Amino acid sequence: MAGAGFDDFVRSRSTGLLRVAYLLTGDRHAAEDLLQEVLEQMYVRWRRIEGAPEAYARKALVNRATNRWRWRARRPETPLGAEHERAGRDHGDVVAIREVVLGALRDLPPRQRAAVVLRYLDDLPVHEVAEALGCSEGTVKSNASRGLDRLKQVLGPSLVTDGGER
Repeated sequence: MAGAGFDDFVRSRSTGLLRVAYLLTGDRHAAEDLLQEVLEQMYVRWRRIEGAPEAYARKALVNRATNRWRWRARRPETPLGAEHERAGRDHGDVVAIREVVLGALRDLPPRQRAAVVLRYLDDLPVHEVAEALGCSEGTVKSNASRGLDRLKQVLGPSLVTDGGER
């Protein structure tokens, strides 16, 4: 059993982890499902998780999201009601920009998307992104750089900044 430590972790970090899951999937429902799967996995393994549980959760989110991308690449699907959802949206500038950005993120290869999301949108330092992705810091930097370059091509330089290197 996981106990109070797990409950505290979920209460304090689930909102931030849901944001990461959403940016990785581009879909609110898929993000909620992804986070739920990861939290279920963590609950079962809670006492055996070494180190920071948030780092473990981020790595699990990236791995499961990557597996979903691979599965979808082999078997594309259209969400039920997608046409209806688009028709009912508010067409404000903020919503339009958000949809364009999410679409551009969805078009990135999985490793580039994960690097950009964790590095710039979740504001993690390079070494933590490398740990979450299970790769070197150089690989994180190159994936993030390539991802940002592709986003700049699609979105234009005014919407994409690298936030400076730390």
